[in-house]
Amino acid sequence: MGVSTKLGNLGVVTTTLEDAVNWGRTGAMWPLLFGLACCAIEMMSTQASDYDLSRFGMELNRASPRQSDLMIVAGRVTRKMAPVVRQLYDQMADPKWVLSMGDCASCGGVYNNYAIVQGVDEIVPVDVYVAGCPPRPEQLLHGILTLHEKVKGERIQDWAS
Repeated sequence: MGVSTKLGNLGVVTTTLEDAVNWGRTGAMWPLLFGLACCAIEMMSTQASDYDLSRFGMELNRASPRQSDLMIVAGRVTRKMAPVVRQLYDQMADPKWVLSMGDCASCGGVYNNYAIVQGVDEIVPVDVYVAGCPPRPEQLLHGILTLHEKVKGERIQDWAS
């Protein structure tokens, strides 16, 4: 009983370079440890055993922007914190993606005043928005899967130049 008997006739698998690279990127996104408010608690629970982000290749959140390629902005961003967010984004290696988690990060939420940035997209380009106050871990998982679909659709001409 050899290997060919167990596996059967699999044939040849072909794919494009874009598909292979994008598949690898979706399976190895490393998020930046960046929780600003109550949404960070939901982000931490998504990392825990009930939801287990490690099945998507996100075993741990990185504390260094140079080791991460996904910034999850979880919570409200103050005007004082905005330059720090931009600096961390600039220090991340390309390609990089941003997920805005929660109403406060997406549009300022209930904080309609001068001290809160009315949407993190004023500072960094956002790829996926996750709504809710705070969003449940299921919503964050849906946002991550939405980002994976976006990454799988990227073309070499878009990121190679």
